[in-house]
Amino acid sequence: MIFRNLVLIGLFCSDVAADNNLRRNDAENAVVVGGVVHLDLEIVGEGGERELFPLMPGVDCPPGARCHTRNIPANGMTPMGASIKANLKTPLAASFDWNEFNRDMDTVVTSSDFCTRRNTMARAAGLIAGVASATVSSEAYAAQTNNVLMGSEDGLSLVFVPEKITICKGDTVNWVKNQGLSRHNVVFDTDGIPRGVSSEKFSMGAKERLKEEGTTFARTFKTRGAYNYYCTPHKVNGMVGLVTVR
Repeated sequence: MIFRNLVLIGLFCSDVAADNNLRRNDAENAVVVGGVVHLDLEIVGEGGERELFPLMPGVDCPPGARCHTRNIPANGMTPMGASIKANLKTPLAASFDWNEFNRDMDTVVTSSDFCTRRNTMARAAGLIAGVASATVSSEAYAAQTNNVLMGSEDGLSLVFVPEKITICKGDTVNWVKNQGLSRHNVVFDTDGIPRGVSSEKFSMGAKERLKEEGTTFARTFKTRGAYNYYCTPHKVNGMVGLVTVR
């Protein structure tokens, strides 16, 4: 059962749902909720038994496969939320706020925002894996860490790699000193970061440097906006970067 839902989770991660296009092989009878069609994929087992697995809302039936329009539960839950709730046989199922989760799943269907979709899917995967509801619901649960190299791979170019990166609120950026003899730091521009964020507290010290290859400096971004930064000794050489937090 967990495998079935993990397949479903994988389908749900597709960006196909973002455009809300109605794609299906049963156009006349398809069930539509919130402007999005809902289909079940028919799977035939080795013994000839037939089972239905829910596809992500808005996803077309795979080529060569047979799909059926889905019966929508009378309790008002989205097909995805209802499927997970029905198959989750753990103690947390009784205590979890399914109404809130259902709203999140509905948001994923209609939202084109990557961070919203990623965070909700992480919560769904956590529930399937049996992670405690309090942990799954925390803001930090779906957060990711993104590496930025300080200096090019050949050790010759004074650059951040990548120079620009877009992350989600709550994510961490980990700057890693790359090979080469140059020493680097990360200092945020006072006038180039969101209001209310202290560049002094957020930056490395102006005289602080990372010297050894593999040493790191990390910051977690909890305020949305653009963060412009630079390497103090090499700003004049164009060693600048940008973190955009969504």
